[in-house]
Amino acid sequence: MKNIAFYIASRYLLSRKGSTAVTFITWLAVGAMTVAVAAMFVIISVFSGLEVFNQNLISNLHADLTIKSTSGKTIQDFDKIKGLLKNSKDIEYFSRVIEEKVYLNYNGKGDIGYLRGVDSSYIKVNPIDHTIFYGKYPSFQYSNEVIMEHSLETRLSIPVDTLNNFATVFMPKSGTGIINKEEDIYNKKNILVTGIFPGNDQLNNYIIAPIELSEELLNLPKNSAYQIVLKLKNPDKAESVKKNLLSFLGKGIEIKTKQEENAAFWKMINTEKLFIYLIFALVIFITTFNLAGAIIILQLDKKEQAKSLISLGFPLSHLRKTYFYTGLLIVVLGVVSGLILGTALCLFQLKTELFKAVETLPFPVKIVPENYMIVAATALVFGISISWFFSKISKDYITKS
Repeated sequence: MKNIAFYIASRYLLSRKGSTAVTFITWLAVGAMTVAVAAMFVIISVFSGLEVFNQNLISNLHADLTIKSTSGKTIQDFDKIKGLLKNSKDIEYFSRVIEEKVYLNYNGKGDIGYLRGVDSSYIKVNPIDHTIFYGKYPSFQYSNEVIMEHSLETRLSIPVDTLNNFATVFMPKSGTGIINKEEDIYNKKNILVTGIFPGNDQLNNYIIAPIELSEELLNLPKNSAYQIVLKLKNPDKAESVKKNLLSFLGKGIEIKTKQEENAAFWKMINTEKLFIYLIFALVIFITTFNLAGAIIILQLDKKEQAKSLISLGFPLSHLRKTYFYTGLLIVVLGVVSGLILGTALCLFQLKTELFKAVETLPFPVKIVPENYMIVAATALVFGISISWFFSKISKDYITKS
């Protein structure tokens, strides 16, 4: 008897006989569910692609782990920390970093930038040298050779790798006292731009220079560091390595993972993703009312057949299951076809890069198994609930003459 209910439901859905209006409304419900599911899958896949894209954007600024001091800018006992890092089996490379805001001037044009002083090991931790599209990475033979972010270099119109065309970087001096001459206000140094790298939200207005330049401008002793950035042999073990290092380094030191360094940024991305999910979940919920209409119209159209089945001994509970199975089949068909359509659209975007966020940047898309489960579960929960609820009112349509 259970199989009979499902068989009748499949016949209601697939049979070409019967009211044209009922068939149209039924397949309209399938089509609406297909479009809603496909749209939700595509949007969530775009956000998955954006997550990967943003991870790549910050990979050249933040390392797997970053060590900082909690009791001032400069890290104390660097030699002790250096020895510990060298002996760690989980750490592949590490590098000292000193970063400060500076003022730049070239031929009367001025702008604010961020000077990031790094040692020669920095590109092993963050391979920013691979992103240089014009010029070359500093040789580290001279402390005043730098690479500069593209938009900052363009605003100041600084020639690249051209001798006798130096820009000047100014670093304000800290301290108190009477200012008698220009040198009491700031330290300055002429710099030679040897290369240009592309900017983004994380790297805009940055200058990458040998750490000796930062030490000179800030009057810091050699082997100073504001940060120590680490590249791990296995980035997935970042949390466990962080805990081990903290247990050895003790107080006065904080360690952040790449995700923690960008906590506010990732929170914003995840919040946007949640709101987009809720909006499209609402769209699917509204779409399921087409399903409700299809079930009600089917009940009205098949009222005489239902009375005949009951008179032949077909239980009312099984008749309700028939309508429930009909709604369930509509939902499953809509979900499957929607996921297929959504996957096809995503593959089309990956292949052609037709749709672009800006002129030079196509919308990033990533197809992951979790997205299939999220979309299917959302649609099935709403669809099954609507099918169950409206199948329960079938008695009213049967008993009314």
